[in-house]
Amino acid sequence: MKTIFIAGHRGMVGSAIARQLQATGFAQPQAELLTASRSELDLLNQQAVNAFFQQHRIDQVIIAAAKVGGIQANNSLPAEFIYQNLMIEANLIHAAHQADIQQLLFLGSSCIYPREAPQPMDEDALLTGPLEPTNEPYAIAKIAGIKLCESYNRQYGRDYRSVMPTNLYGPGDNFHPEHSHVIPALLRRFHEATQAKSPEVEIWGTGTPKREFLHVDDMAGACLHVLNLDLETYRANTQPMCSHINVGTGVDVTIRELAETITRVTGYEGRLRFDPSKPDGPPRKLLDVSRLNALGWQPGYGLEAGLTQTYEWFQQNLETFRA
Repeated sequence: MKTIFIAGHRGMVGSAIARQLQATGFAQPQAELLTASRSELDLLNQQAVNAFFQQHRIDQVIIAAAKVGGIQANNSLPAEFIYQNLMIEANLIHAAHQADIQQLLFLGSSCIYPREAPQPMDEDALLTGPLEPTNEPYAIAKIAGIKLCESYNRQYGRDYRSVMPTNLYGPGDNFHPEHSHVIPALLRRFHEATQAKSPEVEIWGTGTPKREFLHVDDMAGACLHVLNLDLETYRANTQPMCSHINVGTGVDVTIRELAETITRVTGYEGRLRFDPSKPDGPPRKLLDVSRLNALGWQPGYGLEAGLTQTYEWFQQNLETFRA
């Protein structure tokens, strides 16, 4: 029986991967899911991670654990973002190698690409220019994770793969009013404004930047699709020094268009007020997903349908968020 360890199984992406494995019957009888909560395993503790990997027989590792947040969180906590993400990925990847685990999937982020990268951004754009300053520490940590996987593949013949998702959203997201990404932040803001009958909602920036959004269930499906490709197929569609694969929809919208869609989803009837004194971030972030599409994967959610499902989940868990 195959054992799959999901690091970060309680996070948005990790929990979605676990749900898909269980729903498709992949978890039993062919494989067993192994998980560990933060209280059971501190991923920042190298000794604890090494001991965990030696204690359990593991066949595949999925690294969905990370410290994540939106522009405000990245701006205010740069040290935590670079340190914690570097430690998590380094501890897990090295421990997997030491335990002679041959297969691993590392989850990164589209922020690894240069701020001014040609759009849509293909995998070869990595390390071709300066990063977006607002999330540079996080991006550098994720780039290091890709290079860790490439280095263990090159030196030790491992099969460590990397996927770079676009902006994710969906059930299990962080709806903190200050430290969340744009979709959960706006969903919560518009929900509260609707309940309070507020005449307007403030939105950071000019509303002109364009972003691509991927539902977390689609991300989970893509992760499992890439992980289960045979090695020959995977390597035929990547390069030794550019071994990651973009995951996205290939479609982007402006922040204004996103906000207008959320007004429909939440039923908000007031005005939108954009604050140009707040940072916009990169002018556009769209991934070239032709490599993944060529490998036989396509997303299932359209943006409005995905936002509607996410908003329903938010409402069902509203008391938890208030607490």
